[in-house]
Amino acid sequence: MKSYEVNFDGLVGPTHNYGGLSYGNVASQSNSQQSSNPKEAALQGLAKMKALMDMGFQQGVLAPQERPDVAALRRLGFAGSDAQVIQQAAKEAMPLLVASCSASSMWVANAATVSPSADTADGRVHFTAANLNCKYHRSIEHPTTSRVLGAMFANQQHFAHHAALPAVAQFGDEGAANHTRFCRAYGEAGVEFFVFGRSAFDTRYPAPQKYPARQTLEASQAVARLHGLREEGVVYAQQNPSVIDQGVFHNDVIAVGNGEVLFYHEDAFLETDKMLAELSSKLAKVGGTFQSVCVPRSAVTVDDAVRSYLFNSQLLSRPDGSMLLIVPEECRSNERVWQYLQGLTGTGGVIREVKVFDLKQSMQNGGGPACLRLRVALNETELAAVNPGVIMTAPLYDSLTQWVERHYRDRMTENDLADPQLLLECRAALDELTQILKLGAVYPFQIN
Repeated sequence: MKSYEVNFDGLVGPTHNYGGLSYGNVASQSNSQQSSNPKEAALQGLAKMKALMDMGFQQGVLAPQERPDVAALRRLGFAGSDAQVIQQAAKEAMPLLVASCSASSMWVANAATVSPSADTADGRVHFTAANLNCKYHRSIEHPTTSRVLGAMFANQQHFAHHAALPAVAQFGDEGAANHTRFCRAYGEAGVEFFVFGRSAFDTRYPAPQKYPARQTLEASQAVARLHGLREEGVVYAQQNPSVIDQGVFHNDVIAVGNGEVLFYHEDAFLETDKMLAELSSKLAKVGGTFQSVCVPRSAVTVDDAVRSYLFNSQLLSRPDGSMLLIVPEECRSNERVWQYLQGLTGTGGVIREVKVFDLKQSMQNGGGPACLRLRVALNETELAAVNPGVIMTAPLYDSLTQWVERHYRDRMTENDLADPQLLLECRAALDELTQILKLGAVYPFQIN
C-alpha cells in the first residue's frame, strides 16, 4: 500500500496583524505595530500550497480560528454586546484585544502533534492538540483546533484525537514544531523525535536564562504515552538553552527532519553525539539508515539561522530518493546562508535542490515555511478517509483565492482591531469557509 506525507498548511486568518505578542520570537517583536496585509499573507500561503501540489506533493489546508475571540474577552470580565465587548477592551486593555485578534493559528506546526498509524499501539493516526500555554494569545486556540481536526479526520476507525494536555507550565506543549519523525518509508514504523527546552520536575536539565523554554520533557513524554508509542520508537533530545536565548523559540527554527535525514545547526542540541547515535540505532532496528547534515556555525551563525529561517524550511522527499528544501526569500537575502545552500546542493548529497518562496507577511510575524504546515503521514486507506474538502486541488485553490479576495482587508493596524465591524466580516468569511472546506459547524459563533 502506498503512503504519503501530507502537508496541511494553515490558511492565514482575516485578522493577520503584527501585534508583537511572542516574547522570544525575534521577528514577531521586531516588527511589532507595523501595518500588515492580511490579503497578501493569505495569498502568499495559498501560492505555496498550490506550487507544492503542482510539484506532485499531497497538500491540504487547515482553517484559521475565529478572531477576535469575544468569548475569551468575556471570560476576562468584558461585558455587553459583542461590539461593546470589543470597544470596552480597546478602551481599557488594548493588549488583551490585540491578543484576542491574533492570527497565530496560521502556524499549524503548533496545532498538534501527530503520530502515524505505523507507530501507534492501536494502528490509528493519533492527534494531540497543543495547549500552547506559554503565550496567552495561543493558549486560547486548542478548543477550536480540536474541532477543526476532528472535522478533517473524522473516521474513528482510522483517527484518534486527544484533548490538549493540562494547561500549566509543567506540561507546556507546542506541538509538531518540536517533533519530527524519521522513517524509511512513511507507511513503515519509524522513530519519533521529541525535542524539549526544559524539564519541569528534573533539575538535572539546564534551562535558558533569557527567554522561556516552551516545550517540557514531561509534555513530550505524555504525548508519547497518549499515542501508544513504543519506547524503542522514541528519542527525546534537549534543545541547547543558549540558542533559545538567541531567539530559537522552537526546534523547527534550528533543525528540520524528513525520511531518514536530519538537517540541523551545530549548536541546536545538547549531547548531540549521543542523540545522533540513539537516532541511528533505533532507526536501524526498523530498517532505516539515519543520515545527518550538520550546518557548522563557521558557515552559518545562529543569528543568521534565526534571521533567515534557514531551518524553518520544508524538507520534502522526491520519487528518486533525493530531497527538496523549501526556504523563504530571506535565505536568498542572507549572503552567508545563500552561499551555504549553493554549496549544499552542489555536493551531490541527499538535498539536491532549493526552492525559494516569498512568505514575507508570515516571516515578519515570526513564521516560515515549516511553521505554516502540519505534517500527517497517511497510507492510501487513511488518505481516502480524510475529509476530501480539505485536500488541495486546482478548483479548491481557485475557490479559496476568490474567497480571500472577497473577504480580506489589504491593511491591518492596531486601530482596525478595535472596529466591531471586523468581527462581522470575519464571521461572514469563516461561515463561508466552512462550507467550502465541508467542515460543518466548528466555530463558536456557529455552535452557540
